[in-house]
Amino acid sequence: MSDKPVIYYGEPLHPAIFVERTNRFIIHCQLINKELNKPTGEVVTVHLPDPGRLKELLIPGRKVWLQYINKPARKTQWSAVLASSSEGQLVSINTTLPNRLIETALKEKKIEELCDWEFKRAEYKFGDSRWDFLLESKDNKKMLLEVKSVTLAKGERGLFPDAVTKRGARHVQELSHFQERENIETSVLFVAQRNDVMSISPADHIDPAFAKALLDAKERGVTLLGRRCILTLEHVQLGESLPVYVK
Repeated sequence: MSDKPVIYYGEPLHPAIFVERTNRFIIHCQLINKELNKPTGEVVTVHLPDPGRLKELLIPGRKVWLQYINKPARKTQWSAVLASSSEGQLVSINTTLPNRLIETALKEKKIEELCDWEFKRAEYKFGDSRWDFLLESKDNKKMLLEVKSVTLAKGERGLFPDAVTKRGARHVQELSHFQERENIETSVLFVAQRNDVMSISPADHIDPAFAKALLDAKERGVTLLGRRCILTLEHVQLGESLPVYVK
């Protein structure tokens, strides 16, 4: 194991077959017997901690991995953690993992581009929005850092978003404003929740407004960063830096 930050899932993952998605946060899956590697016939209701479109991943018959949550008060006892891409690659479908991973990396100074900045707090309110992280330099300069989870890919190119995100475009526009007028540094960090991408770009065919806002942000001085995740059935680890291309 390298010295890159790692988040362990905690409880073991259970293989299953995706059946259907009933709303943004609920899917139904058929459990697989690990020993026989065959479906058990039991269909369970599963919390999906990723409200994205995920149509390229959540396809009936596609393999997913679930975690059993032993909390009687929960509406569902299962949570989705991973899905399999069409090429058989693991893809995280839990949007809480990137922020947890990046918070650990910031505290341990494991993101090279941000090593001169100190972690101050998560979920920082500034302007009209709440930002993922507030960082501060030795000379008391502040930086707002927003993390975006990337699950969609075309070949070796990670794409964001996978559905129109007015909120995401507004966030990027706000960062552009702060960068120019509020004497505060701003950055967007795209975290690819899969092993198989070599770069990240805005999905302009899905959300041209977000792509335009991101290009404008780059031109105004907002820093764009990318990272890949290394996924296994036991953990997710922060991988190497990825270029972010906008046009």
